Amino acid sequence: MSRQPELVPVSIEVNGTVVDRSVEPRSLLVDFLRDDLGLTGTKVSCELQVCGVCTVLVEGRPVSSCTYLTVDADGLRVTSVEGLSDGKTLHPLQEAFVDCQALQCGFCTPGFLMMSKALLDSTPEVEHEEIVDHLEGNICRCTGYQPIVEAVERVAAQGRVDS
Repeated sequence: MSRQPELVPVSIEVNGTVVDRSVEPRSLLVDFLRDDLGLTGTKVSCELQVCGVCTVLVEGRPVSSCTYLTVDADGLRVTSVEGLSDGKTLHPLQEAFVDCQALQCGFCTPGFLMMSKALLDSTPEVEHEEIVDHLEGNICRCTGYQPIVEAVERVAAQGRVDS
């Protein structure tokens, strides 16, 4: 006879809304966001913290949600790619990614956007090499990396980080 795992209550602020749920202790944040909350912008790929597609912000810091336990986010603020836009207008980073053609298939884009947001929030006047170094853990197979770096540079130059 199999036993059902004990559920743990969590209260997490996701994209500005407090969400109260009960989850399995080993539940991953990426699954919580995608399966429980329907926020499918966060993608799953390597599941090893190698590719960056699952990046979300926890208390403003980028984390790999594919290895981050949901229970560890209890009481914290989580921002997924859906939280960048206000629902009517794109975030400046999203606009710059479109304008600079920094996306093609779009699979890696949410992770790059979230890593870029974390960088610009912590270092608004960022240098080219800092951008390259910061995004080093994200993998893109379609665009090449130059358009992505150019998009981040554009937002930094415009000083539109906080939007």
